Amino acid sequence: MFKIFPFIFILLWSSAFITTKPIVDNSDPFAALAFRFLFVAIGFFLFSIYSKQKIFVSKKNFVESFFSGVLFHGVYLGGVFFSISKGMPTGIAALIVTLQPILTNALSGPILNEKVTTKQWVGVLLGFIGATLVLGFDIGSNIPMIGLIATIIALIAITSSTIWQKKLSNNLPLSVSNMYQALGGCIFHLIIIIFFAKPYIDFSQTFVIAMSHQIFLVSFGAFTILMYLIKNNSASKTVSIFFLIPATSAFMAWLFLNESLTNVDLIGFLITTIGVYIATRD
Repeated sequence: MFKIFPFIFILLWSSAFITTKPIVDNSDPFAALAFRFLFVAIGFFLFSIYSKQKIFVSKKNFVESFFSGVLFHGVYLGGVFFSISKGMPTGIAALIVTLQPILTNALSGPILNEKVTTKQWVGVLLGFIGATLVLGFDIGSNIPMIGLIATIIALIAITSSTIWQKKLSNNLPLSVSNMYQALGGCIFHLIIIIFFAKPYIDFSQTFVIAMSHQIFLVSFGAFTILMYLIKNNSASKTVSIFFLIPATSAFMAWLFLNESLTNVDLIGFLITTIGVYIATRD
C-alpha cells in the first residue's frame, strides 16, 4: 500500500498547479492562502482531537513545526501563487520549483550527512532534461520579472523546508505536526496581508471548487503523504519524484484544459520517468 503513495502524491500535487490559476483569478493570492490554511489548521486540529493525539507540545517542537509551515505553506506557496497572479505561466512556475531535487541533492550531503550516489545524480539530471523538454519549448509568452523572482524564492523555500523537515528532532504525530505547520502558513499570509496586500476573495463557484480541491485533496492528502515520505525516506530520494510534476501537470492540462501535448512533450515525459526511476530505486 505504501509503495503507491508516491504515485498518489504526484497526481494530487500536479493537479494543484491546474487549480491555482482559477483561485488567483478570483482572489488576492495571500488572502486565498490564509483562508485555505485556516481551514486546514482547523481540520487537522479536529482530526487530532478525534484520534486522541496530544495537542500541546514542547516549545521546541512547536517552533520547529511552525517554522516548517512558514517556509512551505507560507514562502513557497505564497511565491508560486503570487507569481502566477502576476502572469507567470503555470508550466514555467512548475518547472522552476522542480529544480528543487538538484538543490536538495547538493545540500543534503553536507547538511544531512546523506550519501548522494552518482546514480542518483544521473537520475536527477535526466529528470531535469525531461522536464525541460516537456515545458521549455512550449512557452511563448513573456515571463514577468517579478513573477520569476517570486518563483525562485519559492524554489529556495521548498528546498529549505524539505531539508528542515528532515532535520526535525520531534516525532510528533503527522496530524499534530501538520496542524502547527498550517497555522504557521496561515499566520505568515495574514502578516503579508496586514502590511503589503489588499485582500479580496470572490466566492464564485469556480473559486469554491478550486479551493475545495486544494484544501481537501492537496493540503489534507498530498501534503500528508509528502511528510510521510520525507520522514521515512532520504530527502534526496523523496524529492526526486518532483521531476514528474511538470510532465504530469502538462498532461492534465491537455486532458482537462485542451492544451496541446506534442511528441516532444511525450519524449520529455519518458525521459523524466526514467530519470526518477534511476534516482529513487534502491
